[in-house]
Amino acid sequence: MNQEHEPEATRRDASDTESSRANRGWWDRNADEYQSEHGAFLGDDRFVWGPEGLDEADAGLLGPAEGLKGQRVLEVGAGAAQCSRWLAAQGARPVALDLSHRQLQHALRIAEATDDATALVEADAGALPFRDGSFDLACSAYGALPFVADPVRVLREVRRVLRPGGRFVFSVTHPIRWAFPDEPGPEGLSVAASYFDRTPYVEQDETGRAVYVEHHRTLGDRVRDVVAGGFRLVDLVEPEWPEGNTQEWGGWSPLRGHLIPGTAIFVCVAEG
Repeated sequence: MNQEHEPEATRRDASDTESSRANRGWWDRNADEYQSEHGAFLGDDRFVWGPEGLDEADAGLLGPAEGLKGQRVLEVGAGAAQCSRWLAAQGARPVALDLSHRQLQHALRIAEATDDATALVEADAGALPFRDGSFDLACSAYGALPFVADPVRVLREVRRVLRPGGRFVFSVTHPIRWAFPDEPGPEGLSVAASYFDRTPYVEQDETGRAVYVEHHRTLGDRVRDVVAGGFRLVDLVEPEWPEGNTQEWGGWSPLRGHLIPGTAIFVCVAEG
C-alpha cells in the first residue's frame, strides 16, 4: 500500500523562485484545512494582525477607521480576504492579492455568502500587477514577507504602487521566536537555536524538492529591509497575549505568549 511521504523538515538555502513555487503549492494544498481550523477565529470580515488576536478595529495601525473611507488599500497575502472585507465595511476600496488560487477560492466562497464585492487578484507579491501610485494604503497580516527569500523586492514593489506618504503596515512572526522550538507547551520555552542563524526553514519531499519554505530575518534585518524598500519605520508593535485568548495556533499559545512576543508589526510610511 502506498503511503504519502511525510515531508522532511530541515534548514537549508532556498532561492526566491524555489520559495515561491513551494509556498504557492503548500497554500493551495492546505487552504481548506487552514480555513477550517482558523476560520472561526479570523471571522469573515475581521482584521486580525496575528494569533494574539490584535484587532485593527482596536489598534488603528492603518489610521482612524473613519479615515479609511474612500481610501484605495492593497492587502498583500490576503488569504480569504477577511481583512479586506473589514476594510470595505469601513468604506475603503480594498484589493485583496494572494499567491494561492485555493485561498482566493475561499475568498470567493465567503464573498458569495456575504454579498461582498472586494476585488481579488492572484499574483506574486514580488511582481505586483498595478501602476505606480495606485494605492493610498497597504497592509499584510502574515502575508508574503515571511515566505520570500528577497523581502526587499516585495517592499520595493509595495512602495512603488503606494502614493508618497502612504502607509504600509505588515505583521510577521516575531524574529525571537526562531530561537525557540515551534511548540506551544513548556518544551517551547527553552532556546534551541541561534537567533542569528538566517538559514531558511524548509520542508522537502523525498526528492529534496521544497514543499514549504519560511525565511528568518532578525529584528535588525527587518528594519534595514524596510529602509532599503523605500519606507520610514514609524512604529514597531509587539502585541501582548490577551487574557481572553485561550487558543493554541502552532507554536503560539497563552503560555508562551505571556513570556515572549510571537508577532512583530511594522508600521511604515512610503518616502516621497
